[in-house]
Amino acid sequence: MQLDKDLQSIQEVRRLLEAAKGAQRALARMDQGQIDAIVSAVSAAAARHAAELGRMAVEETGFGKAEDKELKNRFAACTLYEAIKNERTVGILAEDKAKRTIDMGVSVGIVAALVPSTNPTSTVIYKAMICLKAGSPVIFSPHPSALKCIRAAVEVVRAAAESAGAPPGSVSCISIPTLEATRELMGHPLTRLILATGGPGMVKAAYSSGTPAIGVGAGNGPAYIHKSADVALAVKHILDSKTFDNGTVCASEQSIVVTEEMESAVTAELKRQGAYLLSEAESRTLARFILRPGGTMNPAIVGKSVETLCKLAGLSGIPASTRVLVARENGVGRDHPYSSEKLGLILAYYVERDEQAVLSRCVEILEWEGAGHTFAIHAEDEEVVRRFAAAVPASRVLVNTPASLGGIGASTCLFPALTLGCGAVGGSSSSNNIGPLDLINIKRVAWGVREIEELRGAPGHAVGKAPGLDSLRSDPAVLDELVHQIMRRLKV
Repeated sequence: MQLDKDLQSIQEVRRLLEAAKGAQRALARMDQGQIDAIVSAVSAAAARHAAELGRMAVEETGFGKAEDKELKNRFAACTLYEAIKNERTVGILAEDKAKRTIDMGVSVGIVAALVPSTNPTSTVIYKAMICLKAGSPVIFSPHPSALKCIRAAVEVVRAAAESAGAPPGSVSCISIPTLEATRELMGHPLTRLILATGGPGMVKAAYSSGTPAIGVGAGNGPAYIHKSADVALAVKHILDSKTFDNGTVCASEQSIVVTEEMESAVTAELKRQGAYLLSEAESRTLARFILRPGGTMNPAIVGKSVETLCKLAGLSGIPASTRVLVARENGVGRDHPYSSEKLGLILAYYVERDEQAVLSRCVEILEWEGAGHTFAIHAEDEEVVRRFAAAVPASRVLVNTPASLGGIGASTCLFPALTLGCGAVGGSSSSNNIGPLDLINIKRVAWGVREIEELRGAPGHAVGKAPGLDSLRSDPAVLDELVHQIMRRLKV
């Protein structure tokens, strides 16, 4: 019975939480060196199993390419490790002897980590490493359609962590994935933070659970090719980015936007590099397949090859060498399916009369879907880059780089991450590429300044009578003068 399965899954979550509670106590007693040894072991083990886990992910989900899944696994295991290995996350982080303050890193506690089916194994590696680096146990809630490969990745991480000294319960995974289990995990008092990567419904549920959450919204980034760009290189970046893992990275480009004067050059280059520009009839046929009746993305388009897309959508006569399907679009919203996020080998193509119209269109696209996520621009004119960066509602503005790789920090100097915050404009609690420092609290130790009491008790000073609380509250000038005197004494 379904009820029995739900009850079993809820009980499993409670057992995992109790084990994680014990692990948290042990992790809290560890110093930075012990924590780092655990993270190093996880990195090495995940790298060893990167190819195997990549193959498993594609076999189980049908999304993407095994060789690109392997690269993402190695990115999470190795590139991320290099970025965090020297970070201080527990114990004393900083000390200011002049101001007499100390900052101490404190684990937030048990983290609930939601794992999507698009990037299942790399997400497990990435989230496990940033949680363990922060001294936090992590419990994974797997997407049901990727349960086997997610559990395999969790087992690789768990075994490596425990072999390096992590207590049992530090890394675990729900084996009976149900909505009720996920809700129990997110809303349980022992859960201190949720790392939500998944569909908009699940991210919304995370923020509605009553538990602090870091969630990410949809990626729907437009890519603008400016007249100052190297057009051939810009198109190469876009097509290389879109075809990486068959478009399953949320930072990948979803549309190309150009001015009328650039249309001819960009169109010719798209065709030369293997993109297929759909006719109006072909575009209408594919459009009916992109979204489900409720307006959400059809999962059947996710991570599939062009050949598979064409078969599923009923398109014929598309060259076998086609890398990406490109459809002309002239609007944004529910009646324009190409204006939404398409985690597959499909791009929208907008041609606008001038640069101001391009900017307006890019803002419109992001406000429709993808606010706070990613915007790509290809230009050598830095003033244009700065103008667009100031105006678009995106947390990542990527210049002259493949967006799928630049957004996660693979081809840029952004922090390497697979959870990309969208900021308040995108309904997210952070605009960061999420790392260990987003998963710790900072305890601040501060010594009192004795001079405050001395000044308050003195018979008089530059402003006259020694200020009491009433005068400090009522007269800002009194407080300002007091602060200045304190600072002068501290400098002596």
